[in-house]
Amino acid sequence: MADYWNMKTFMKGASILTIAAIIVKVLGAIYRVPFQNLVGDEGFYIYQQVYPFIGIFIVWTSYGFSVAVSKLLAESTSHGKERSLMYVAFIYLVLLSTVFFVLLTTFAPFFARSMGDPYLESLLRAGAYIVLFMPALAVLKGSFQSKGQMIPVAVSGIGEQSFRVVVILVGTWIAMRSGASLYKAGEIAMWGAVVGEAAGVVILILYFRKAFGGPLEKINIGRVVKELTLVSLSVSASSLILLMFQLVDSFTVFQIMLSNGFMESTAMKTKGVYDRGQPLVQMGILIASTLALAIVPLIAHHTAKRNGRSEVPFIRLTFRTAFLFGWAAALGLALVLPYVNQMLFETRDGSLVLIIFVFQVFWLSLILPLTAMLQGAGKVIIPAVLLLVGLVIKVFLNIILVPEFNVAGAAIAGNVGFAVITVGLLIYFKKIWPIKLAELRFYRTIILATGLMYSVVIPWMLVADRFLFNDLHPRIGATIIALTAVALGASLFLFVILKSRIMAEKEWFLLPFGKRLARLQLILIKSKKKR
Repeated sequence: MADYWNMKTFMKGASILTIAAIIVKVLGAIYRVPFQNLVGDEGFYIYQQVYPFIGIFIVWTSYGFSVAVSKLLAESTSHGKERSLMYVAFIYLVLLSTVFFVLLTTFAPFFARSMGDPYLESLLRAGAYIVLFMPALAVLKGSFQSKGQMIPVAVSGIGEQSFRVVVILVGTWIAMRSGASLYKAGEIAMWGAVVGEAAGVVILILYFRKAFGGPLEKINIGRVVKELTLVSLSVSASSLILLMFQLVDSFTVFQIMLSNGFMESTAMKTKGVYDRGQPLVQMGILIASTLALAIVPLIAHHTAKRNGRSEVPFIRLTFRTAFLFGWAAALGLALVLPYVNQMLFETRDGSLVLIIFVFQVFWLSLILPLTAMLQGAGKVIIPAVLLLVGLVIKVFLNIILVPEFNVAGAAIAGNVGFAVITVGLLIYFKKIWPIKLAELRFYRTIILATGLMYSVVIPWMLVADRFLFNDLHPRIGATIIALTAVALGASLFLFVILKSRIMAEKEWFLLPFGKRLARLQLILIKSKKKR
């Protein structure tokens, strides 16, 4: 209800959720590395083929539906209406999750055959159980969020991901030690996700002390169901798009490679190598995801205000920060990728394909905050349509490019699809806010910083690889080169950015963990003035 909220509660809640989201996303990306090391590229292929199915429900539940429920509850005007909304939302989600569970379990053989691998059926059936926790998770999260009580939501999210990671890694280790098949290891990983979702629900129930009983008020059930569906899909669309692109790959890449004459084991390993790009992209877009959570509430608040400071400074700040760090992450990853590939996944296999793949970081770093800013202003339909257009392009290009270039074609198709979405969002964005998002000097400085980074880091990696660490174990040598190259490149890039002052100190202070960068920039500027 509206009386729970004030600006202090709002910003405190946003900060708590931002920190929790960072932890959850880091855990979600990092666990894939030891998992791949345990099961190899073939086992990683098995897991990644099925993961988009359950990933979509996790995002739709934990983000989309919980936001939709919290929005309806925050707008309610009495406790009776609030209870009625929770009751209707829960019943609707129970029906919806039951339908999805039946569809997933019944059509698991069909989906597995459609992906070209009938042995994936058991993984799909195991993962289907995750949807049964959707109603309780969404309604409980939404209830807490509507009151500004973000600590239970944050603890639930971290607990959910932690349980999931522990079950997946420990279960997979035991399975591989006991000589179980890779498909059994993949099935255990699916159950890990189910256990994590169940843990998230239990944590929220432990926090939930308010009795659900009491008088109900009459509400428009049709309107509630319609708003729940539309809001949940629109707010989670940008977060779902990466999973949808992965789902397209699951249904097309392996099948096309088989039809091109690949041996089944070779196709599995090749797809598994290609899937190494997923955790790299997830880590690369961490800053963009954080921006969408931390800055966008400010934009929504200032957009709603008629007097006082406008939302324009926050819009410019969000765009410039997303562009800056998205570009740096994508180019930096591409630069050191062969060594990062070997450091994390034991070999340099598929490095060229992964270099193409990780450029998706740049597009997604713009898509996530742009979509979130438009949602903050109440613009949800056009962004959703643009995301759908990008998905259709991904499907079309996969069909054309994968037969010609194998997994490199899928990587190219992903970049083109995301690029089209980004351009469309920027065009639409300019119609809503006809403002200059960044000065020409901003782009020139980024190009200069990129050039300096490349001109120093590439020679360092070549010399280190050939002369300094060639006597070490290949993976140890790759690790040293990757970490030193990342540190060197990031330092040079940031030095140029801070020295040029294309972002003011007060702007850094508005960003999560930006205080240190602001202080460093002040030190660099003072040293420049002394000279």
